[in-house]
Amino acid sequence: MSVIFKAAVVQMAANPDDPLGTAEQAVAKLREAAANGARLVVFPEALIGGYPKGASFGAPIGMRRPEGRAAYARYHRAAIDLDGPEVQLLAEATAETGAFAVVGVIERDGGTVYCTALYFDGEKGLVGKHRKLMPTAAERLIWGFGDGSTMPVFQTELGTIGAVICWENYMPALRMHMYAQGVSLYCAPTADDRDTWLPTMQHIAMEGRTFVLTACQYITRGAYGAAHESALGDDPQTIMMRGGSAIIGPLGTVLAGPDFSGETVLYADIDPDEVMKGKYDFDVTGHYARPDVFQLLVDTKEKRAVRAV
Repeated sequence: MSVIFKAAVVQMAANPDDPLGTAEQAVAKLREAAANGARLVVFPEALIGGYPKGASFGAPIGMRRPEGRAAYARYHRAAIDLDGPEVQLLAEATAETGAFAVVGVIERDGGTVYCTALYFDGEKGLVGKHRKLMPTAAERLIWGFGDGSTMPVFQTELGTIGAVICWENYMPALRMHMYAQGVSLYCAPTADDRDTWLPTMQHIAMEGRTFVLTACQYITRGAYGAAHESALGDDPQTIMMRGGSAIIGPLGTVLAGPDFSGETVLYADIDPDEVMKGKYDFDVTGHYARPDVFQLLVDTKEKRAVRAV
């Protein structure tokens, strides 16, 4: 028999102009969740560094306006380095609490920023990352593309933990790769707060026979600085993202959420045995697969533009 444990998803707002301040707030939420018994804590997409909802970065087709360049420079400044103080704060908090945390950040690497999920494992600190493979629509203007080298899962005493970011969850091949790695705690940091997101998460839970933990920000226009361009207007009370965070069991049962009421932390008890009970009649990369008909090839090599040999 596996040991039942508590997991949490944190629904909170970023301070898009203050990554260190956002990291401090995330640490406070992590400590709160751990104090309430959570051993796995999942945070939203682009929490540290910010999700620039409603911005166009001055880019009509065939043009880049000066104000768009200035907006990108500000956004680059608000991104984080993986050896920076924000990561150190989170590593210290996971070491202190013993919790495993998945945190959405905007990662700076040279002149490019990436939408990244960071993995923190207790005393081990930062153990890995996943860079979003395919930014969605206008996100491609400001975020670089990840490659196959950052699609890991992590074997822990809680189960096998992996993360897929926002609309990557609509990529069947990526999901299959995660299932093939044995993911049992499927984390889905997101910026999608629509009513259609929850059934997507339920489908993935049933398809992979995995627990799904999805976290989205609850954030208003007032959290963004005055310089932020917003297609949704500038009323500080305007809700830019309304949450919808949730936890779903391996047979599609909603265990917590979705919550659209404000910032909160949602909890659910996780029984790892439920994963194998689900796989009894459906193991999508095992007995329910047909490798004689369908096969998936995954290139997990790092792809760099310049390599010294």
